Amino acid sequence: MSRRTDPRAEPAWVRWLLTALALGFLLLFLFIPLAAVFAQAFGKGWETWLAAVRDPVALAAVRLTVVVAAITVPIHTALGLATAWLLARFRFRGRQFLLTLVDLPFSVSPVVAGLMLVLLFGAQGLLGPWLNGMGIKVLFALPGIVLATLFVTLPFVARQLIPTLEAQGSTEEEAALTLGASPWQMFLRVTLPKIRWALLYGIILTNARAMGEFGAVSVVSGHIRGRTNTIPLHVEILYNEYQFAASFAVASLLTLLALATIAAQAVLGRRTPASRA
Repeated sequence: MSRRTDPRAEPAWVRWLLTALALGFLLLFLFIPLAAVFAQAFGKGWETWLAAVRDPVALAAVRLTVVVAAITVPIHTALGLATAWLLARFRFRGRQFLLTLVDLPFSVSPVVAGLMLVLLFGAQGLLGPWLNGMGIKVLFALPGIVLATLFVTLPFVARQLIPTLEAQGSTEEEAALTLGASPWQMFLRVTLPKIRWALLYGIILTNARAMGEFGAVSVVSGHIRGRTNTIPLHVEILYNEYQFAASFAVASLLTLLALATIAAQAVLGRRTPASRA
């Protein structure tokens, strides 16, 4: 096809204009805000930054955030694999409804998700009095934070794997079973190597969202300083108390996490073109 008839061959000035607009948008809404965060974080020197991140309350928030992510990611890795396998390999009544449920956290506000947990596990909720009678505390404790995080991170692994599994088909898996492989051998030797990059991509997204979640966790945590505050909640408290240097110092930790996530996405995204279909 000649250049004149190729609809993709835009004039050079159009390409330059679109590139300039894209770069300008990224500069205004991404690079400048990121630079501002680090400028505020280190504006009073390394000593102030280290003092803020070494504060016992800040360290408690970091530990809680890591613990929540360490619980959430393995659970969604297993559930995401199982859900993606079910939805990609089988056709059954209710499949579309289940697929809609997987996508539900994308459309429900995290604050609403937190309120739903309050209605279930609060002192006047459906299950709250029964659990309290058994000495089990969900709200204002680690279980509530984990449940809120599990809800908002539900779709990421499954949504990365479903299109990958559908694109690859099941021919090789059926051949492995025909040749005498057990279901576990088929999964470990045939399926998993083909989806490993999409799986890692979903795990990275899940981990990033788990560490950065604010809305749902804010509702169920109770904001108990040093006990139920994650890093985002600790940043908000510091900012509301006008401790701007400390709040931006702790926020820079989340910013570094986001940058690491973007870098990992860029690397793995090249290996998983089907996962983004």
